[in-house]
Amino acid sequence: MADGRARVGVLISGRGSNLAALIKASQRPGYPAEIALVISNRPDAGGLAIARSHGIAAETVEHTPGVFEDHADTLLKTAGIEIVCLAGFMRILADAFVEEWRDRMLNIHPSLLPLFPGLDTHARALAAGVKIHGATVHYVRPTLDQGPIVAQGAVPVLPEDTAESLAARVLQVEHRIYPLALGLVADGRVKVERDRAIVQGAPAGNASLLSPPD
Repeated sequence: MADGRARVGVLISGRGSNLAALIKASQRPGYPAEIALVISNRPDAGGLAIARSHGIAAETVEHTPGVFEDHADTLLKTAGIEIVCLAGFMRILADAFVEEWRDRMLNIHPSLLPLFPGLDTHARALAAGVKIHGATVHYVRPTLDQGPIVAQGAVPVLPEDTAESLAARVLQVEHRIYPLALGLVADGRVKVERDRAIVQGAPAGNASLLSPPD
């Protein structure tokens, strides 16, 4: 944090839309984090080009379990990374790596956890008939899609929704809550207590989200 901002490493596997949202946020005056390194387990990931276009170091690391974690850990530490963000990173990390970065690694998941962990979240939400769906930013734990929740955002599920249309609306929420959550963590405003994430200074209002609205 030479300039007062936390150095962030982002792990990706795909197009990098959440990475782009994090980079955009990091360019705002006063934002407490900078994206300093991007690592992909796929050489064709579109997010690598996004990173390089912004002058951010971007590396591809072999996908092999164990090999990836060892190499990525070395790259992250050599770059002075303080917080790791998983952004569309489509592989399960070894427990040892997760514990090494415990409470310093965030993930974004396209559902309102603990509902619908894993894949195909939008189709599963439609099949379950839920009225509200959304996205969650959480600290990473060895168990898939579990860990203290930092932020969530919701959208209504519309009668005419398909998995694709619902995914598009949830993605817009992802692009809002991931920069928000990272900013809170980088600013030291999130504390993990008894495996719950407590946001310091969060408003204590009684606002509610109703679907359908009254």
